[in-house]
Amino acid sequence: MNDQPFNPLDKRNLGISVAKAMLEQPVIPLGKLEKFLGAGVCAIYYVGDCSCYDLLTRMNREGCFSAPIYVGKAIPPGGRKGGMLKETNTPALFNRLMDHRASIEAAENLDLQDFFCRHLVVDDIWIPLGETLLITWAAPVWNNIVDGFGNHDPGKGRHAGLRPRWDVLHPGRDWAARCQKPKVTADDIAREVAGFLATNPVLKAPTDI
Repeated sequence: MNDQPFNPLDKRNLGISVAKAMLEQPVIPLGKLEKFLGAGVCAIYYVGDCSCYDLLTRMNREGCFSAPIYVGKAIPPGGRKGGMLKETNTPALFNRLMDHRASIEAAENLDLQDFFCRHLVVDDIWIPLGETLLITWAAPVWNNIVDGFGNHDPGKGRHAGLRPRWDVLHPGRDWAARCQKPKVTADDIAREVAGFLATNPVLKAPTDI
């Protein structure tokens, strides 16, 4: 039994409130998302037939959508420079989801029709808390094993780094093909994904945040 008094303003409890509100939002096909304004958090769900994600897709088919493959956020312009307390009418979160859509469309072995999303516009200061809580709870595979999904083109003359693992498993983005090829192969990563999902408690027995 926890003897500590409940504090609704505790950082974890604030994060939980944001995360739960996001998970109560309707699920929308990523390819049919309409423009909206605001910054906030989002979750992307996969229901396709890529074999390494079998355990994941079982949790998301038939309208369940209980295990995101990726959780992300978008803060308002200027947020990284201390401007997060300003009101914003810019479509920061929508634009971020469109970036993710473009990455999926570029991949040779993914189909946009297999992807759905939830999103929640959030007051700026609570966005990082909500994202962190959701990632900790769901352990999305694209936030853990297959990192690099949210990466952008590093720019001309800056492709000396290794190709992101996401692009090794899901090739197709032009800029990633110009990065250095890592030693790990797509088959290596696929095996890691399957093993990671097999031990993910959210997939075995989904629990409340």
